[in-house]
Amino acid sequence: MKFIGIIPARYASTRFPGKPLAMLGGKTVIQRVYEQVAAVLSTPLREEGSGDGAVWVATDDDRIFKAVEAFGGRAVMTRTDHKSGTDRIEEAAEKIGTDADVIINVQGDEPFIQPSQLETVCRLFDDPRTQIATLGKPFDTMDAVDNPNSPKIVTDLDGYALYFSRSVIPFVRGKEHGEWLAQFPFLKHIGLYAYRRDVLAEITRLPQSPLELAESLEQLRWLQNGYKIRVGLTNVETIGIDTPEDLAKAEAKLAL
Repeated sequence: MKFIGIIPARYASTRFPGKPLAMLGGKTVIQRVYEQVAAVLSTPLREEGSGDGAVWVATDDDRIFKAVEAFGGRAVMTRTDHKSGTDRIEEAAEKIGTDADVIINVQGDEPFIQPSQLETVCRLFDDPRTQIATLGKPFDTMDAVDNPNSPKIVTDLDGYALYFSRSVIPFVRGKEHGEWLAQFPFLKHIGLYAYRRDVLAEITRLPQSPLELAESLEQLRWLQNGYKIRVGLTNVETIGIDTPEDLAKAEAKLAL
């Protein structure tokens, strides 16, 4: 099976404009993400392998494009009007002309994405039933569970997502709120996605769904249209770079 990683990277960001080009430990954020992905996907994962050219950055900004090429990476220019990273991934895949079986969408602001996480997602496609894959991590505290910026996942007994929500799900009846984490393994969504090539083309043609609009979570569009999302488990916490304060935390992590 052949995999390709595509990293969507926009310059315009409300909370942190230009964050893909922000410096982190002497390298840009986008270079760190690219190198983390390339460490896995540029090495054969299966008998056929992923091969050369297995990682690309999809951007709508010439500054990011030139920065990626400057450190020896591959980049492809995409439109500026995409509503989601998934849409940008589909356009990039079409322009690249990839023959990969599975396309992995790694957020351009996740410089600490780990090889184990990428490998977990890839292994989920050993099962031919897997259409889309993502990751979940057990929450450590109820404060984190309560945070609406950390979407929660509930799965069926086979590890397929039943629902994603910014609300705390499920409700644990008959217990004090502070005891809920001891009663149920609440699962945090880690925003790493992988799609079979044909499925990616299909889901990007779907209109936004009522649940997606309500929660502002695009994966609900796929669920509401009948697609199945397999959830792999990770115990690794990543640090996304959404604000300059996040960048400072990431610098401190590198210094350890």
